[in-house]
Amino acid sequence: MSKTTQPRRTVTNLTERPNAQVLIVGGGINGIATFRDLALQGVDVALVERGDYASGASAASSHMIHGGIRYLENGEFRLVRESVQERNGLIRIAPHYVKPLQTTMPIFSTFSGIMNAPLRMLTHKQRSTKERGAMLIKIGMTIYDSFSRDGGSVPKHVFRTKKAALADMPALNKDLKYTGTYYDASVHEPERLALDVLKDGLTAGTSADGTTTSAATARATNYVEAAGTRDGGVLLRDRETGDEFVFTADVVINASGPWTDLTNGAFGGETKFMGGTKGSHIVVHNDELLEATKGRELFFENDDGRIVLIYPLKGRVLIGTTDIDADPAKPVTTTDEEIDYFFGLVKHVFPQIDVTREHIVYSYSGIRPLPRHEDTAPGFVSRDYRIVDTPIAGLPNSTVLSLVGGKWTTFRALAAHLSTEATTKLGVARKVDTTGMAIGGGKEYPTTDAQRALWIKSHRDGLDAKLVEGLLERYGTRAAEVVDVLTDGPVEALESDPALTRAEVAYFAEHEHAVHLVDVVLRRTNLAFVGGVTIDLLDELADVLAGVLGWSPEERSDEVQRTLDVLRESHGVIVPLTAAAARA
Repeated sequence: MSKTTQPRRTVTNLTERPNAQVLIVGGGINGIATFRDLALQGVDVALVERGDYASGASAASSHMIHGGIRYLENGEFRLVRESVQERNGLIRIAPHYVKPLQTTMPIFSTFSGIMNAPLRMLTHKQRSTKERGAMLIKIGMTIYDSFSRDGGSVPKHVFRTKKAALADMPALNKDLKYTGTYYDASVHEPERLALDVLKDGLTAGTSADGTTTSAATARATNYVEAAGTRDGGVLLRDRETGDEFVFTADVVINASGPWTDLTNGAFGGETKFMGGTKGSHIVVHNDELLEATKGRELFFENDDGRIVLIYPLKGRVLIGTTDIDADPAKPVTTTDEEIDYFFGLVKHVFPQIDVTREHIVYSYSGIRPLPRHEDTAPGFVSRDYRIVDTPIAGLPNSTVLSLVGGKWTTFRALAAHLSTEATTKLGVARKVDTTGMAIGGGKEYPTTDAQRALWIKSHRDGLDAKLVEGLLERYGTRAAEVVDVLTDGPVEALESDPALTRAEVAYFAEHEHAVHLVDVVLRRTNLAFVGGVTIDLLDELADVLAGVLGWSPEERSDEVQRTLDVLRESHGVIVPLTAAAARA
């Protein structure tokens, strides 16, 4: 907790008017997307998140926006169809963050798995040790293609025999028999996409004077938790000051992800909706592995039947993921056993490439918000979602809706469903359909080289073209807002990372609700993800944020130490003094 006792403006916006038609508890992607959807309907909505936005399950994704080809084996055809449609839609409405990704599956047998597949689909209790063969995968890819008939957002799959496959990707295991290549999509900056969705909601609900105040019909704050109930309302606690206040709403949406049962428990209601599984990833800096991927995701079945991935991203390679039952009440981290498992799956596909612990620049773990699954094997637990009307004795005048499940790919459709449920309870007619509506910086985003060059030229305002190009990459067309901030004063690049300016770091706090140094390192930027954090950089960032957020020297020092602790304990990162030291 910060030592600062002055409440933030985002919090006083709630305390000055402690009521709304809808209160959303949980600021992951699904809560944020529902916030946006309701704000666009003109509903008076508020959102609170106990940590930073998109810092829980939403921060532990595989950076994929995918239709879920493997869900076909679960028989979840509705989910696959919706996921493919949403994937194609996001490529169009959020092109600044969501892009088509060529994906290759190495296949080591022809007929394996055909006899087991129907049993797996029917029982969901058997994880076969026999890998799926070419015949089964070919059937799955053909069905998958059939769900993508909406104008050819992505090409159809291609099957290659061994000779053609090895000519295509020479570093692959020579024991393979085929490869199947299809397209899904990636989200390069998931946390920034979540912020973009949040900003859309705040903009839709600004007050008459164009500002976000207590009069706004869309209010949101991070670092405020739902601590219980009191006097018929939700008891909220500012985690920065310790202040508590009661907030009332006609509809309370519990979008806490894997912590949904814990939130309901805090409200005084016992539910057993959730049964999440742990997923871990590592990020490695290995040029040989990066080159071997040929810019594609490798998505395949390991020899234990688990579906895993090797994915080039930001000049690094993301490797994941595990699928292990986990307790949401306890923190999760990537274990040594999981790291060894990841090394083994790289060897399975690229036997000549050595990946060691020295190559790891970042690791992360999270708990998927999956429904309780009893004796169903973790890999077969449904990734679909449902909305449950949940009676809570401490909230007698509120309808409580619990969201069970949900994933990144379907956040827009899920939000529309959840918003519809809320507006129906309120007796309010929906007036906006978000299908096809551009998200934030995806509006009028330039998609060709010529369009990008023209956009940069017309928005430079005297700034260096390379700087503006970097802003366009980070924010989409919302970069124009950042350019306005930068042109208000001298543009001073950070000494330890010239790609960032001091004004842009201040922007994170002044316009994007960054409260702590760790918010900037982990979520407003991808500095930690790529292994780009140094002590020198943390000191520079802390100096800028201290000036904006009013930290004392002691608070500034605490922020640096806290960030070092989080990186070490949660992400396996020992931060070097300087970038030169990291390369040595």
